[in-house]
This record gives sequence, C-alpha cells and structure tokens, in this order.
Amino acid sequence: MTQVTHRPPFGEDSSARGSQAADHVRRRTVQAGGLEVPILEAGSGPLVVLLHGFPDHAASWAGVLDRLAQEGYWAVAPAQRGYWPGGAAPDGSYRITSTGQDVLTLIEALGREQADLVGHDFGAAAAYGAASLDARRVRKLVTMAAPHGRQLMNALATDGDQQRRSWYMFFFQSATAEAAVAHNDFAFIDRLWREWSPGYELPDAERAALKETLGAPGVLTEILGYYRQLFTPPADEATQSLQARVFGAVTVPSLYLQGADDNCFSVELSDGMDDLFTNGFERIVIPGAGHFPHVEQPKAVADHILDFLNS
Repeated sequence: MTQVTHRPPFGEDSSARGSQAADHVRRRTVQAGGLEVPILEAGSGPLVVLLHGFPDHAASWAGVLDRLAQEGYWAVAPAQRGYWPGGAAPDGSYRITSTGQDVLTLIEALGREQADLVGHDFGAAAAYGAASLDARRVRKLVTMAAPHGRQLMNALATDGDQQRRSWYMFFFQSATAEAAVAHNDFAFIDRLWREWSPGYELPDAERAALKETLGAPGVLTEILGYYRQLFTPPADEATQSLQARVFGAVTVPSLYLQGADDNCFSVELSDGMDDLFTNGFERIVIPGAGHFPHVEQPKAVADHILDFLNS
C-alpha cells in the first residue's frame, strides 16, 4: 500500500472551519482502487469510515470525526469518486456496486480487515453496497437520509409528492444541468440546501468550501454521473447481478437516522425498511433536522452513532 501525504482539495482550512476540530483533523491521500483518494482523519483505534453524499463533501463530517476520535475511534472521511480533480471513476461507473466496492477497497488500503460505516445520502448508498457485497468487512452500519432497497425508485414511479421532491434528479439528465448548477456562484446548490433543510443556514465559510469542491475542474460533470446512471440499468449481466445484490438484504447490525424535516426524502419513505435487515435494525427520527442531520445537529448525530457503535 502506498500512502502519500498531501493537502486534498476540500477548500482552504475547510476540514473543520469554525470548529475546535481544526486542531485534530488531519489530511492526506490514500492509494486505493487506482485513485489517490483524499481523506480527512482523526484519532486512532477501531476504524469508522464516514461517507458523504450530494451536494456535500467530506469536510462536513469534521465535527463528527473529532467526536469519534475523542471516544477512541479512528475516524476517516474520504472524498467519494468524482469529487476531486483526477478523481473520476476509473471504470466510468458511479453505481452503488462501484462506490460500495470503493469502501471495501479503502478499508483494505487503510490496513484493516473490518470497519464500521457511516453514510449519508449517496454515501449511505455506498455503505449499503459495501455491506451487501462483503458483510465480513463491515462490523456495524449507520446510514442517514437515504433509505435502502427499492422504496425510492418505487416512489419515483408512483408517489407524486416524492416526484416533486426529486425534480432535480430528472433535471440532472439534461445537457444544461452543468451550466444551471454552476450559474450565479452555484445558487442551485444554495436552493437545494434551503429546500431540503428548512430553517437551517449553512455558514458562509462552509458554503464557500463546498462550492470550491464542486467548482474544481471537471468535478461537476463527474458527480452528475451518479444521477445520470441512476435510471439506466447496467448493460452486462455480471453488474446486473451485483446490482440486485446491493439492493437486497443487509446482514450487518444497522441504524438509520432521518431528519424529521427532511424535504428531500420524507420520513415515510423508510417505512418498512426494517424488513431488509436480518441482523438488527433501528430507525431514529431526529426532530428539528432536515436532510443534513450530521451538519445541522452534529452532537445529536454523534451521540446516536456512538451509542450504537458502543452497544
């Protein structure tokens, strides 16, 4: 394994801007899966990998990273494929099968046999994928704001309310998406955060750091690939088989966190999700939080994570 000390493109001092965590969160890159993956890390001990979604980046985990480190864990937040210049998917895939394998590859690159996983949004999808592909590598699973299974795809076909919430997914299929998202200093991204987490205002410095990530050369086109491949089934049978597997049963003890005020994915979307978890499942709805509970209420989220990991 080759590990290269580096200052990854998370924005200037953005890994813990405005937080005491700034003194504790470290930056470097790790060679994994053919990519030099930028990571933020804190602490030492049992490994916990924290996976970001969209429109977000690894820096938003800074407060939770620091808290986990204080409690004796080695907390690592990688950039997901596509989220930095030079980080485009080597195989062109942004499917859950690929991002899930990225997680397993990173665990190995970090020198560990097993890790706890914490994922939000598309990071939750990657965590489900990793646990489904190789449950032996995942001790416990915590996911947020993205239900497992076919609920979302079913809702997009049958539920008018979810179709309205997910309008951006359909818009991202268009050729004008890149220009529209980047227009007027990423006002599109400001709108998503405002709609998805009503009542929460992302601090200016953190907003600027996020836009720096999204505005880096080539990044926006790559990360829109997550959505542009969402509705297209893989062409080859092997990937189709893996795709069915990552949407199936999860055999890892799991916790699901959902903001009560999430206007991206409603709480009801995760109703009945426990049927897919065969080794223990708990869902906790966090009052006063929207789609980004780890940013809006980092202490409450860290408390729930630690209670679960330590149980």
